[in-house]
Amino acid sequence: MSNDTVVTLTETAANEIRAKLAADAEGAAKGLRLYVEKGGCSGLQYGMVFDQRRPDDLEASYFGVSVLVDPFSADYIRGAVVDYSDALTGGGFKITNPKAAQSCGCGKSFEPERQG
Repeated sequence: MSNDTVVTLTETAANEIRAKLAADAEGAAKGLRLYVEKGGCSGLQYGMVFDQRRPDDLEASYFGVSVLVDPFSADYIRGAVVDYSDALTGGGFKITNPKAAQSCGCGKSFEPERQG
């Protein structure tokens, strides 16, 4: 288990994730995988899924939730914070990413800052 902190979960987000994992029959053996893939309005988009740990994953635990990030995604989301709001308008998971040069209005995609 790596203690390289890539992404931080707020307590509110961790509570919501624990509730969702508890509703999944195989949830106890899974963590929250946060990843980046090509697509979306701005070039890259975020993804979140419950998944098993893989050998090259970076992993950290917040409020009893294991957070998994692959090395490729870590380069784009290091320092990000995942929060959750149950507001009727604009609710859901929100990712605040300091490595995003610009984010799309949908909140699910971003343009990375230029490297080097």
